[in-house]
Amino acid sequence: MGPSFVTTAKRADFELIHEKRHIRQFMDFVLVREDYEHAKPHPEPYLTGLKRFGATKEETLVVEDSLRGLKSAVAAGIDCAIVRNDFTHSPDFSEATYRIEALIELRDIVVG
Repeated sequence: MGPSFVTTAKRADFELIHEKRHIRQFMDFVLVREDYEHAKPHPEPYLTGLKRFGATKEETLVVEDSLRGLKSAVAAGIDCAIVRNDFTHSPDFSEATYRIEALIELRDIVVG
C-alpha cells in the first residue's frame, strides 16, 4: 500500500494548490470534500479512505498538521502522527500517537 491524500479541500481547490507540486504522482488516490458527506473532525473522511484503500485501522497511519484532522483520525480509531509547522505550534495535540517536527521522522515510525 502506498500513500493517499484525504483533504477537506474541494477538488478544484486541491488541483489548483497542488498543480505545481506534482504530489499526485506519489499518491494511490486523493479524497476531496466532494467524496464524503461529513468533513473533518468527523471520522467519515478517514473511514472513507480506509474503505477505498481496502486497509484496516491497524495497518494505517494518518499524518496530519491540524487539530481538526487529528480529531478526525482519533474518532476513526486510526493512529495519527502530527507534523508541527508555523500554524500548529499552539493547539493541544496530546491525542496524537506521534508528534514529529519533520516528515523525515516518519521513516523511523514506519520502519520501527
